[in-house]
Amino acid sequence: MHDGEQWLVQRYRLNNITAASLTDLNTQPQRQMQVLAGAFATGRYNFTVGGEAFDFSGLPFAGAEVENLAKTIPTTTQFIDQAFTPEVTVPKMDDYTVVHLATHAAFVVGTPDDSFILFGNGDRITLREMQNWSLKNVDLVVLSACETGLGGKLGNGEEILGLGYQMQQAGARAAVASLWSVSDGGTQALMNAFYAGLKSDNLTKAEALRQAQIALITNNYQALGEQRGIGVEAISDRTQPSVQEQLSHPYYWASFILIGNGL
Repeated sequence: MHDGEQWLVQRYRLNNITAASLTDLNTQPQRQMQVLAGAFATGRYNFTVGGEAFDFSGLPFAGAEVENLAKTIPTTTQFIDQAFTPEVTVPKMDDYTVVHLATHAAFVVGTPDDSFILFGNGDRITLREMQNWSLKNVDLVVLSACETGLGGKLGNGEEILGLGYQMQQAGARAAVASLWSVSDGGTQALMNAFYAGLKSDNLTKAEALRQAQIALITNNYQALGEQRGIGVEAISDRTQPSVQEQLSHPYYWASFILIGNGL
C-alpha cells in the first residue's frame, strides 16, 4: 500500500495475527540467538501433489544467504543440499531459537494440509506432518526464498496463515513466510538485512523485518548497522547487478510477512 508519498511499511510495523497468536503477544525473545539454517542450493526435483505438478530447482543464492547468516550470527548451524534432510534437521529444531529454511515451499490451493516444505535432498514435509513438530523453544521460523507454487491460482490466505498457525501450534512464537514467488538474489539481500537488524539489541522481529524492507526501498542500510560494517556491500554481496538496481520494487521486499509474536 502506497499513500502517494511512501509505502505503508515506511510508516508502520506490520504484524499478522492468527488464533494461535492471541495468547502469546508479549513473550520476549530469548537473549542468546542460536540459528539452525538449511538451504536447497543445487539440484532439481519434480513431483505431483494433489493433482498439481511441481518442478523445483536449487536456489544458488540460498547457499550464499545461509553463509552470510552464519557470518552475521556465528552461533549458526548450517545444513546445505544433501545434508539438509528432515531426518537430520527436524529433530534438532527445538534446540535453537531461530529456524531458517532457505528453500521452496508450496501452499497447495484448496487442500492446505498438502502444503509442504521441500528439503535439500528432495524430501518433503507436509503441513499435516508438521503437526507432530515440537518447537517450544523456537522464537522464530523463517521460510526464506520460498515459492508459493500456487500455479496461477490465488487462495484465500488460508494456506499462508495456516503455515504460521501450525508453526505456532507446534510452539514457535512467530513465522516469516512469503505471499508469492520471490527472487532468489533479492531474497538473499532482504534476509541479510533482516538478520543484521535482528542481531541488534533494540530491534524486535517485526521492526527488523520493517527496517530490512525500508533498506531495500531506500538503499539506506544505516539503521541496520552500516556503521558497524553491515552496509550495502555486505548485504548485496553476490547479488546480481540487475537485481541490485531494482531492489526498491515491492516485488523484492513486500512478499514476506511476519505471523505471530512480533517482539
